Amino acid sequence: MIKVEHVAIWVKDLEKTRLFYEQYFGATSNQKYVNTTKGFSSYFLSWPEGARLELMSREDVKGDYIGERLGWAHLALSVGGKETVDQLTEQLRIDGYTVVGEPRTTGDGYYESVVLDPEGNRIEITK
Repeated sequence: MIKVEHVAIWVKDLEKTRLFYEQYFGATSNQKYVNTTKGFSSYFLSWPEGARLELMSREDVKGDYIGERLGWAHLALSVGGKETVDQLTEQLRIDGYTVVGEPRTTGDGYYESVVLDPEGNRIEITK
């Protein structure tokens, strides 16, 4: 049996990004891992269903490009219902986060919105 163990992303602001996923999506974080020799730090964020996201930061990993690019396109997080998608999207907008896709039903039947996390990564909020 194959199971996705976790997905990892590089971030500039580890603490701000960790708090974003905890506050808005109910993730639980482990204790921060720090490797001073490599200038590396990370958190594993977990959800009760078993999904895990690793947030990683290293002094020499930089990049300011935000937009479409080859590679991973987005992270989709299911929040349980259409009303929750609408409410969470509006709360994120009020709190200053960028909404790049308003709540809608897509051609393939998903009800979703798309927001950017603090690092500019696309998050699909689905029902």
